Amino acid sequence: MEKIINMEVQKLSGSCNKESPEYLQISLAAAMTLGFVTGHFYRNAIPHCINLLLTYDDGCHASCAYCGLGRDRDSMYSEKSFIRVEWPRYPLKEIINRSKLQMDNIERFCISMIMNHRAVDDTVLVVKEIKSEIDINISVLSNPSSLKDEDIQRFKDAGADRFTVAMDCATKEIFDKYRGIGVNGQHRWERYWDILKKARPIFGEGNIGCHLIAGLGETEKEMLHTIQRVKDMGGTTHLFSFYQEAGSLLENYPQCPANQFRRIQLARYIIDFDYARIDDMDFDEKGRVVDFGVSEDGLDKLIESGIPFQTSGCPGKDKRVACCNRPFGDSRPSDIRSYPFRLKEKDVEKVKEEILTY
Repeated sequence: MEKIINMEVQKLSGSCNKESPEYLQISLAAAMTLGFVTGHFYRNAIPHCINLLLTYDDGCHASCAYCGLGRDRDSMYSEKSFIRVEWPRYPLKEIINRSKLQMDNIERFCISMIMNHRAVDDTVLVVKEIKSEIDINISVLSNPSSLKDEDIQRFKDAGADRFTVAMDCATKEIFDKYRGIGVNGQHRWERYWDILKKARPIFGEGNIGCHLIAGLGETEKEMLHTIQRVKDMGGTTHLFSFYQEAGSLLENYPQCPANQFRRIQLARYIIDFDYARIDDMDFDEKGRVVDFGVSEDGLDKLIESGIPFQTSGCPGKDKRVACCNRPFGDSRPSDIRSYPFRLKEKDVEKVKEEILTY
């Protein structure tokens, strides 16, 4: 199957000198949804968000240690993977035309910037083009290092309804180590928070968000302090479990343990949906959650629902479940971290065991 998909990707996406805004890369899952690539989704984990990535022949100029697109990765940009799968390039117009035929399934587009001097203007153009053809919600996953303050309003005026930043790292020390000065990168912790703060009055409370990756060396308590900070700013957290990207600087770094991620998922849901604050929670000497700050009955109901363990991200029709379900973006189907579908009873039982493992 993998060879078949690779051949389809090469055939349909064309040569490598096709750039944004006319061309975009799309996730392999989105390519399958739109019929560019043939394949089957494990347990019918069909994505409801079309993830788009700006693309340029000179690539991304950032050097984030965990990212497959980093400038320090030893390969041509066109050959680099992102989240361990191909992101084939297709014409934006063809993406839009195929999406029009899938509107029963598609609830949102997400446009991801990369570190490139052309990315801001091209993001505005792509948002406008999509909105001129389809009445659909659009998220912008921004790169604060490339933005001027006034660019936030430009995204809103173009038609985006949500604005997010990929903070990724839960502490300044980890951010600097893996995204900033530690890798000779241009990203700065303070700028990311500043841009997120300035986006709130423009996009409104609940319409800003922050990507965070669990398992980069932070404690559960440190991660949840950052999630609470995002919540207090009027945003929500889109949580990822760290999973090694081949060819990146952290390709040999261990995957985020399931038990750690489960407790963070549950606590994130509790914070983002106002069941409790981090101040109500208790932690052990290693910073691990031992009390989630809600009643035993309330906690049991949340766990039994399975919803806290589904992929977190921008919402669709159901505000408590992400339409951006990113199928198996942070784990293999055999050992799922973020569930891209509703959990079955056997899934919930597995999650319960993982939460209680210390």
